[in-house]
Amino acid sequence: MTDLDYMELAIEQAKIAASLGEVPVGAVIVKNDSIVATAYNRRELDKNALAHAELLAIDRACKRLGGWRLFGCTLYVTLEPCPMCTGAIINSRIDRVVYGALDPKAGSCESVIPLTEFPYNHKPILEGGLLQQECSQLLSDFFQQLRKKKLKKTSYKK
Repeated sequence: MTDLDYMELAIEQAKIAASLGEVPVGAVIVKNDSIVATAYNRRELDKNALAHAELLAIDRACKRLGGWRLFGCTLYVTLEPCPMCTGAIINSRIDRVVYGALDPKAGSCESVIPLTEFPYNHKPILEGGLLQQECSQLLSDFFQQLRKKKLKKTSYKK
């Protein structure tokens, strides 16, 4: 499989999140051309600020591989990771991160602050913009529908 194939799987995870009312972010972790873990955002479902797709995928990959170091792994994620997730990527020693859409509000690979440029003990390879349009459209559509629902609720109250 190729980077495109894996990102398409991450997009499928994001679509699951959207169908459950979650912000559509999906993640896939791969090692040696084998899928180790998949996940999607579950913050609302789990009522947990830590339930980001990347963190859930990292947790599952660690359990499956039997250790906290994810050497040789690539993380595919539909949205540029936030500071919390970028920290987890650094700490779990993921070799490479491929992300789709940029996150101008919280992205911590290149948008707001490039956390991996600081002198931490690990520096993953970053590749942004893969299937960026599809990933961005998922997010735009989700938030547009959310605004419409909110508008309907307020118009019924009048």
